[in-house]
Amino acid sequence: MGKGGQDYGRRVMDSPRANTAPPKAMGSKVFPAWAKDARACERHYEVDWILGLSFQEVEKWRRIYGYNELDQHDGPSLWRVILDQFNDTLVRILLVAAVISFVLAMFDGNETGDEITKYAEPVVIFLILIVNAVVGVWQEGNAEKALEALQEIQSEQAAVIRDGKRIPNLPAKELVPGDIVELKVGDKVPADMRVLELISSTFRVEQGSLTGESEAVNKTNKAVPEDADIQGKNCMVFAGTTVVNGSCICLVTQIGMETEIGKVHNQIHIASQIEDDTPLKKKINEFGETLTTIIVAICAVVWIINLKYFLTWEYVNGWPSNFKFSLEKCTYYFEIAVALAVAAIPEGLPAVITTCLALGTRKMAQKNALVRKLPSVETLGCTTVICSDKTGTLTTNQMAVAKLVAIGATADSLRTFRVDGTTYNPFDGKVHGLPTNDMDANLQMIAKIAAVCNDASVVQSENKYVTSGMPTEAALKILVEKMGLAEGSNDCSQERAGNILWCCQRWNKIEQRIATLEFDRDRKSMGVIINSSSGKKSLLVKGAVENVLERCISIQLLDGTVVELDDNTRRLILEALHEISSSALRCLGFAYKDELPEFETYNGSDDHPAHQLLVDPSNYSKIESKLTFVGLVGLRDPPRAEVHQAVEDCRAAGIRVMVITGDNQKTAEAICREIGVFEPTEDISHRSVTGKDFMLSDDPKAFLRQEGGLLFSRAEPRHKQEIVRLLKEAGEIVAMTGDGVNDAPALKLADIGIAMGISGTEVAKGASDMVLADDDFTTIVAAVGEGRSIYNNMKAFIRYMISSNIGEVATIFLTAALGIPEGLIPVQLLWVNLVTDGPPATALGFNQPDKDIMKKPPRKSDDCLINAWMLFRYLIVGLYVGVATVSIFVIWYTRSSFLGIDLSKDGHSLVTYNQLANWYHCSSWQNFSVSPFTAGSHVFMFDNNPCDYFETGKVKAKTLSLSTLVAIEMFNSLNALSEDQSLLTMPPWANPWLLLAMSISFGLHFLILYIPFLAHVFGTVPLSLSEWLLVLAIAFPVIIVDEILKFMGRTTSNLRRSDTKKSFKAKSE
Repeated sequence: MGKGGQDYGRRVMDSPRANTAPPKAMGSKVFPAWAKDARACERHYEVDWILGLSFQEVEKWRRIYGYNELDQHDGPSLWRVILDQFNDTLVRILLVAAVISFVLAMFDGNETGDEITKYAEPVVIFLILIVNAVVGVWQEGNAEKALEALQEIQSEQAAVIRDGKRIPNLPAKELVPGDIVELKVGDKVPADMRVLELISSTFRVEQGSLTGESEAVNKTNKAVPEDADIQGKNCMVFAGTTVVNGSCICLVTQIGMETEIGKVHNQIHIASQIEDDTPLKKKINEFGETLTTIIVAICAVVWIINLKYFLTWEYVNGWPSNFKFSLEKCTYYFEIAVALAVAAIPEGLPAVITTCLALGTRKMAQKNALVRKLPSVETLGCTTVICSDKTGTLTTNQMAVAKLVAIGATADSLRTFRVDGTTYNPFDGKVHGLPTNDMDANLQMIAKIAAVCNDASVVQSENKYVTSGMPTEAALKILVEKMGLAEGSNDCSQERAGNILWCCQRWNKIEQRIATLEFDRDRKSMGVIINSSSGKKSLLVKGAVENVLERCISIQLLDGTVVELDDNTRRLILEALHEISSSALRCLGFAYKDELPEFETYNGSDDHPAHQLLVDPSNYSKIESKLTFVGLVGLRDPPRAEVHQAVEDCRAAGIRVMVITGDNQKTAEAICREIGVFEPTEDISHRSVTGKDFMLSDDPKAFLRQEGGLLFSRAEPRHKQEIVRLLKEAGEIVAMTGDGVNDAPALKLADIGIAMGISGTEVAKGASDMVLADDDFTTIVAAVGEGRSIYNNMKAFIRYMISSNIGEVATIFLTAALGIPEGLIPVQLLWVNLVTDGPPATALGFNQPDKDIMKKPPRKSDDCLINAWMLFRYLIVGLYVGVATVSIFVIWYTRSSFLGIDLSKDGHSLVTYNQLANWYHCSSWQNFSVSPFTAGSHVFMFDNNPCDYFETGKVKAKTLSLSTLVAIEMFNSLNALSEDQSLLTMPPWANPWLLLAMSISFGLHFLILYIPFLAHVFGTVPLSLSEWLLVLAIAFPVIIVDEILKFMGRTTSNLRRSDTKKSFKAKSE
């Protein structure tokens, strides 16, 4: 019932079309339609809401405003994205190395059978770069998902009045400012519009996904102040929101990108353009820059040391002359430079990081955290601030009754019942203190009103409870189910048989509704007329407590007796109301009336005289008079039960929780106190602020620097973005949670955006880095712990790989500095970095997390991966790797045995160290000859060219060097199990995956030694048992070296801690 639209289409007014000046177009000052009355808005947009715009005017405005659609932001071209993958220092070094290697291979002679070996190195490097680019391009493809999802929530059609005719299904994109649109229940709002006329008595819109409000909002056609925030614009409806009650006539004021959702679209796009690298990516980039400098410096030193080998000159009259240049020797040292680049770059690092992060995402998925972007796993580990939305994130986004107040046995007594439960599940919680036997008459009346004066419904869909209608009404029906029926039981579960609203249905069957007095903003109540079980007509009313109480003249006591409502009882009820309201609960009062003489014979027929009273809502207040008050309830959007502990865990982990919500300040403060962001009795006047006040404050950064939790209420999307931006500028690593459209820009801007999987919009999910499958705030805390563990493990394998690369660089440098033949070629170094180092590095990602990992403060984003002491350690270890790898090369050429191991069985010839260091002068040696030697089934002979013994003949020495390098790096992976703990306290079997990985790496190394084709590609030969013993004997001491360094590190660390304690004690004394 209501206005019924009887005046719709019959209103006459003077047409304003004589004035043809166009409304203000885009770019000029926005007309504040919300601050003007409806007629002023019509005049401004030159339209009569009865007739609408003419088709000629529509075309004219479209030329000015365009179509009602969001911009299609073109992302970077495919070629741009591909090129961006090479905008990385390490990648560029590899690219240069590959090009040089390819050029050298082209000009490196044409010996038959060597084509595969020659080109293997540049081909492998190019394959690495291609795989890296493909992965990068694939990740870029997910960037614009949020914008696509935003397009999908727009309305596709609208009911429009043009030229006095109603067009029911006009494509929404064709709307222009000035169009007259009719909205009804279930419609999705197609543009930002000013409400002109309410057709029904009430009109409600669900706009929480845009504004963050926890309840549907009543709309009116009355103007509001010009400086009202988005939540306060009660005469405006916004594109993308949904009508949940009533119908109205609206005037389009903004379309496309000028709408509120268009602004969100633009903010998402801007935020996506300024995404920062993750902390780990920044560190790796910094490492790449440093590595470039080191490589250039080492190459320069190598060239200077070996300049005499390819460039010679004589001094004539004190001046250098007769320069001689050897292209062959110059090319050789070019190859060494390439080998240096390959040795210095941990080519396998990107693959291992990706693998570790992927494994981390699987672990997180098991904990209901679905990671959309792999780097987010690492970013979580250093999160310092969690900016959380309230509605649907910290709370259930499901209204629930928390308090029930009924009348006592006398007029001066009230009864208060605590109600458990945070969801629409009727089995979630109970009403404490209900009578164990039959419910008294007063409680029965409350249950009857809550069940019958109610238009909501709740159904179970899979594992969720889904509502239709107003959330507050759905909560009342769940209260009825928890109260039960009067017949000796407070539990309907026995009879329910899958029908979760069985009790409500019983009440509606007993008390049949025949008419409804719809809610309106003036009287703030809703009433229903029923055929009562007593045989009389009754009126049941619920609404705002003050308004309902004002129209009451009596109260119903516990036993059903009705007595006069005196001033003392009225005061008691208002005190109870104040107490409940101060806890940020929304209160509803219940009343009834049994004396309805006008409706005694009314049966719902339109012909009945009483029906005319129901047609006009102005009569409702008179009908709802002389009521009997029976009780009230306090409702809220309750916090999730597990959130309080999660907030405590965040505090213990050094993570600040900031709540940013579109809801009102009082409600948000109460929730924050309940979940532990604020203490129950704490003065929070300096830590709770509205978004508008925060933006207007003199020093917003000072507000954000406060210790502990903060609250921002009535926040708009731009406020959330500004908060995140300022926090990032202050060096914080920000995780932003949210579920609504209004959260998307801040989700995109934050270091890690976390969307809700169940209640979250597709827009929020598309803008996020991670989605919570269970919408559980505690999942974030678990994910942070997992992120910290993953980062620690990543740090372990990054250090392991870097220390291994230092050893490789030392090997190449010592080879060049000593002038001996090249012991390792780039393709072998690539194999070590990519394949044999990969499994142990990945296995280090399975190290068990520290037990107190969530008791430590978050690491700083600028913390060094490698500090000065660690760098010294790895330089010492790397020097040992270089010495050991070069030494075994020299030993094979110069010694017949070493450490009691016989090396002469293969028949190779021995040379002096001086000959080995000057091998390039071999052609000038007199009577130099060498004997053939065997390697596996191969026999190497040098009758034609004995000097080839230092080139082709070095294959056995090269294999020994390569095998020593691999063995040392396997043992070094054991060193990486702990940063400073000895292997005696952290034994290898603490991580069985590492032992398996070492076995796999040795197995892969055996493949390139004992499979002929691979041996030819990698330039290796099989080794005998005695040669393997020599390899292990030279490789194993790397463990002893690092154990000594770890002991030194622990000792100095203990001394520093002891000095700190003494200093503290001295100060305290």
